[in-house]
Amino acid sequence: MSHVWAAVTGRALTIDVTQPTVVNRIQRLQRLETVVYTMDKLVSGSKESVIFPNFLAGDRLLMLVHGEVVAGIDFSSLKPGDVKLDGKQVHLHLPAPQVFSTRIDSGKTRVYSRQTGLLVPADPNLETQVRQEAERQLEESAMAEGILRTAQQNGVSTITSLLQGLGFEKVDFN
Repeated sequence: MSHVWAAVTGRALTIDVTQPTVVNRIQRLQRLETVVYTMDKLVSGSKESVIFPNFLAGDRLLMLVHGEVVAGIDFSSLKPGDVKLDGKQVHLHLPAPQVFSTRIDSGKTRVYSRQTGLLVPADPNLETQVRQEAERQLEESAMAEGILRTAQQNGVSTITSLLQGLGFEKVDFN
């Protein structure tokens, strides 16, 4: 029906798919978060005395950490030369995927055990240091499990859908 109406009124739908417009549409995505890894880790930390045994001057902390690592593609660095149009075909060079954030969910993170020596107070910095180590370990685990590869694959899928929605029939990535 819309085709008939367009023929009668003389109006036709046109979508601007020039190279600057395509680059602009992709850049509008800014940071495309394409994957979130959620995981639990058991992390420990300790302060030990070189003089006294741990039961007198040690401080140990065992923490069950729940956190997430978010990765994706930052399109703000996309340059006009990264997009080449050839009729109904697009050749696109995607920026490399990257980890955007690693965070610990404090509501689901628990100190599992804490042992403090008889002669010393609990070190207030030990928990902070264990949390920082936990963030590092969460990101390291996500990297080992292939979070960047998954972020790349999901980014390719999302951009392919976007470009096909703009009318392109073939999308190539290099």
